[in-house]
Amino acid sequence: MRKKERALCAIKLLAAAYPDAICSLQYEKPHELLIATRLSAQCTDARVNLVTPALFARFPTVDAFAEADPDEVAELIRSCGFFRTKSQDIVACCKMLRDEFGGTVPDTIEELIRLPGIGRKTANLIVGDVYGKPSIVVDTHCIRITGRLGLSTGKDPAKIETQLRPLLPPEESGAFCHRLVLFGRDTCKARSPKCDGCPLAEICPSNGKV
Repeated sequence: MRKKERALCAIKLLAAAYPDAICSLQYEKPHELLIATRLSAQCTDARVNLVTPALFARFPTVDAFAEADPDEVAELIRSCGFFRTKSQDIVACCKMLRDEFGGTVPDTIEELIRLPGIGRKTANLIVGDVYGKPSIVVDTHCIRITGRLGLSTGKDPAKIETQLRPLLPPEESGAFCHRLVLFGRDTCKARSPKCDGCPLAEICPSNGKV
């Protein structure tokens, strides 16, 4: 089975297993998803969702974050880890949104990655979930699972994004990446993946070998 064919099969099988492909981070405004994704680095989405309600209530707008004291932001996000670096990035990011983008979260990868603390993973999530554009969110689940499926090689997110782009139909790529997260959490885990009963077992070259 060629990579393209395997990728299309994986898309179909995961869509059947996980029909609701949505981001697990909770947000109402575009800048809130931007901030929540920054907080999720080396932190679980569940933990971020516990922290953000109070954070967004205290700083309800881009302008409010831009004027915030990073130390106050740090206290509100302390349980997310690396809170001082993240708080500085959040305030700097919102200052740039205010000063260069009129308070609006940009809709291109190129503009988004100029923001402090924002990499390609977050940028792809924003353009896909907020603006409905084709996106490939390469997180730890995507790296691990596409590697096991033989769709990608290596660990570099940017290179994996490039490898996956010709294999994934643009209209399916964003939902596929969301489903990889769900699939990775409950079946294709980093340690002791549940190959027995796996919905991708028939097409996975790593089935029973991990």
